[in-house]
Amino acid sequence: MRAENSAIQSSSIAVAQPVGTVRATPAIRSTAAGPEAAGGPEGSPAPGPSAGRSGTVLAGLGVVAFSLTFPATAWGLESFGPWSLVALRSVLAALIAGGVLLAARVPLPDRRHWAGLAVVGGGVVVGFPLLTTLALRTSTTSHAAVVVGLLPLTTAVLGSLRTGERPSRTFWTAALAGAAVVIAFTVRESGGALTSGDLYLFGALLVCAAGYTEGGRLARSMPGWHVVGWALVLCLPLAVAGSLVALPLEPVHLNAHGVLGLVWVAAGSTFLGLYVWYRGMAAIGVARASQLQLAQPLLTLAWSFLLLGEEMSAAAPVAALAVLVCIAATQRADRGAARVSRRIRS
Repeated sequence: MRAENSAIQSSSIAVAQPVGTVRATPAIRSTAAGPEAAGGPEGSPAPGPSAGRSGTVLAGLGVVAFSLTFPATAWGLESFGPWSLVALRSVLAALIAGGVLLAARVPLPDRRHWAGLAVVGGGVVVGFPLLTTLALRTSTTSHAAVVVGLLPLTTAVLGSLRTGERPSRTFWTAALAGAAVVIAFTVRESGGALTSGDLYLFGALLVCAAGYTEGGRLARSMPGWHVVGWALVLCLPLAVAGSLVALPLEPVHLNAHGVLGLVWVAAGSTFLGLYVWYRGMAAIGVARASQLQLAQPLLTLAWSFLLLGEEMSAAAPVAALAVLVCIAATQRADRGAARVSRRIRS
């Protein structure tokens, strides 16, 4: 009997080990669910404090790079026609991106990502540069800044629809207030008159917001610089064809400003700017990152004053302060929502 009892006890002990394994399963499940909880490819991101700070810094650097785009484009138009400038900037940016991808031996993206990359390329690499460059033939950079004034709100709306992000009411209130400040300021600076380039500017707004939204979504499932690189490479054949057609038809008058403008819009705005921008969006979300662009029109006006000699009114500092308050409100509202989300998940 003792032998049987000891055997039964031994078997009970042996069976107890799987129970320990079962108890460990929740930890395994929570680890496996981590990416989804943190904002997987199709979910809403809930970044931690350090990821949120680094993502905000990266997206902010992207905004600074983008703010130089209009003044650099104005410089580029001193040497090139609008079609030639856009085609050449795309070719140079694609060559830089292709060289980096080749040096890093980055494999081709999955087939499911190519459609999204085409949207990024069509909106950010081709559509926005072409439409804004055509607009800048008749519009000043300060007037063109109205596009960027509306872009954060448009991107946030499309991002909410496309990625499922659900910012708080406080976020939307601050975003609308910031957009209103920027629009009022830029319209006042331009005298309130519509120009023939406004149609180009509103078209640029829509295609760029679509490209930002899709790029931010893709940057959750692949590195942000892969998104930028492959979107540029995808547009290379079209850019080469455009260069071959446009250069013989448009006059070229090379000068220092024209060359510097071309180099910046290709390497700075199109490649480096998009690289840090998409990394930032992947970390903090499309809606929250987009609101940092509320500062872009004011930065553009500052660059236009310093580089192009365009006048800046005394209202600029007041508008800048109001926009910074709105940006702080959107960032704080979204961080608060992320903290609540993490508490619920934990």
